Amino acid sequence: MKIRNLCALLLALMLLALAGCGQKEQPTQPENPDVPQEEEAVPVRLVCSNGSTTLRFSREEDGHWLWADDKTFPLDESYALTLLETVQGIESLPPVTTAAQLADYGLESSAKYVTLTDSQDTSVTYRLGSESDGSVYVYREGAEATVYAVPDLLGQIGRSIYDMMALPELPQLTADNVSALTVTAADGKSLSLTASEGVWLRSGQDVTQWSGTLTEALGQLTLLRCIDYRPSTGVAELCGLTEPAVTLTVTYRAIAGETELTLRVGAQRDGGYYATVNDDDTIYLLPAAPAEALAALAANGLNG
Repeated sequence: MKIRNLCALLLALMLLALAGCGQKEQPTQPENPDVPQEEEAVPVRLVCSNGSTTLRFSREEDGHWLWADDKTFPLDESYALTLLETVQGIESLPPVTTAAQLADYGLESSAKYVTLTDSQDTSVTYRLGSESDGSVYVYREGAEATVYAVPDLLGQIGRSIYDMMALPELPQLTADNVSALTVTAADGKSLSLTASEGVWLRSGQDVTQWSGTLTEALGQLTLLRCIDYRPSTGVAELCGLTEPAVTLTVTYRAIAGETELTLRVGAQRDGGYYATVNDDDTIYLLPAAPAEALAALAANGLNG
């Protein structure tokens, strides 16, 4: 009996082995390099409207975001990236409701929206409604029943494009890096100095001990914000910049070598003064303190 069972087992094993003969293992098909592989979708366009102003941003091939309406504009892309992060995170927030009556959330006929488009030309649009405790109610078009409360979004789309400019940094000017400096008032009065090894000189005489106001004013030079980019004809005159109240001209040593700075200061606005830098016609806002100190120095010298 045992021999019979053993023979039956051996016969079964032989049949299984014969059944597998002649069957070749199917090789894995290599990817055809000539067939384009589907790329992962990435955000490439971002459009936002606060109901009165629409801003459009585009992602370039190098990965940087620009203002689509004028790609030469020096955009601080951190604003676009922050907005993008907020929009991409909307649907990860817990919904306020999944059975919304849009009118209850100010969403019935909202003109405020954000649209995100990816590299496969797929777009999603979010509509913004009423504010609540620092957040704004939002729904996605096509899924109107679900409403989210999104913090910070309303403020992010409420900025002017000028608020998003990467402002030029004015150089730090001291007696250690300045070669020559002139401050000129509108009436032609001026103060001219040179500097050498940390010492301010006027007509070759050391005047460092009287240079406190000048040193403080130079240290306060900064641009607060952009007022007008590529201003229309006549705007510079309205801002008092065709005949500046004060002009600062400086020759100083920078990493790139000897460099010149020309700062023109115009009329007063919003606690500061209109200003332009070098040959750039962009109009900026300069703090009041250094502008007024420079005007006093031009009018009265170091004693001013």
